[in-house]
Amino acid sequence: MTATSTASHAADAAPRHDWTLDEINALFALPFNDLLFQAQQVHRAHFDANAVQVSTLLSIKTGACPEDCKYCPQSGHYNTQLEKEKLLEIEKVVAQAQAAKEAGASRFCMGAAWRSPRDKDLVVVEEMVRQVKALGLETCMTLGMVDGEQATRLAAAGLDYYNHNLDTSPDYYGEIITTRTYSDRLETLATVRDAGMKVCSGGILGMGEGAQDRSALLQQLAKLSPHPESVPINMLVKVPGTPLENVEDLDPLEFIRAIAVARIMMPQSHVRLSAGREQMSESTQALAFLAGANSIFYGDKLLTTSNPQAERDRALFAKLGLHPERRDTCEDDTQRAERLAQQAQRNAQAELAAALAVDASV
Repeated sequence: MTATSTASHAADAAPRHDWTLDEINALFALPFNDLLFQAQQVHRAHFDANAVQVSTLLSIKTGACPEDCKYCPQSGHYNTQLEKEKLLEIEKVVAQAQAAKEAGASRFCMGAAWRSPRDKDLVVVEEMVRQVKALGLETCMTLGMVDGEQATRLAAAGLDYYNHNLDTSPDYYGEIITTRTYSDRLETLATVRDAGMKVCSGGILGMGEGAQDRSALLQQLAKLSPHPESVPINMLVKVPGTPLENVEDLDPLEFIRAIAVARIMMPQSHVRLSAGREQMSESTQALAFLAGANSIFYGDKLLTTSNPQAERDRALFAKLGLHPERRDTCEDDTQRAERLAQQAQRNAQAELAAALAVDASV
């Protein structure tokens, strides 16, 4: 099947998890206009083409991370002049969440520079989730690796999304991170999904990877079943003091191609135009929305790096005729109990199926 026929059927077909690298490379190789046209067809089949989901991201614990991610100013391995900060007080987080809601955000994302959370910190984080959720906002956390018990606790507190990016392809991953494996990341995503939370997972482009790595990253994301509900596509923000501060810039049109291919491959996911927007022109951002991006971060900072201010985004939305996506973000106690009961039933069925498989093999 050709790239054109593959993409043209994607708008009506069920989401696929079996994309081959040849198929993905063929999409990337399409004439630019054809690729964007295909992506628009898929996008309009599943979303309001002029609605953009708006999130706000807050660093709740900054710096001194033990991981060695070469792009990250929060890594304790590099001297980026970033001051270490302890876990924020719950009241400050809730105040920031209220301000984000008033600015038009429908989701509040909280990030902590941890390899994995400690139990004493998780108690505080759970209360943050409960109080932010009570404001009527969707909640998202990125806390590093979590085990089954931790994920279950976060879900019970009302956490809607868990962010854990794959960052790049399996083959290029070792060039970027050595303190955590690719399988560690996939295991965390599976744990989060098993606990009943939605998945937010994407990657970073412009880290010196090749075109094949961008295809392989999207292939890995599309293999997840179901697809991540949120797929952030980041352009590298080159921070002085990190090993990637002098890497060659990625052509913005190659970045737009990746947005379009992500939209075609994961038709029902929100594709987020994420980090790097501060360095993008309005024209580049407009092309990203045309290519199928339908989620952004509002606010003047993404954890520790700059981001276009909300006023600038509102002005851009006005120019393009875009509007924030309206979302039903409230979940009452009955709905939460039903969701957790359904997840417990699915887990029990999975455990039974695994036990029967073991018995059959004996």
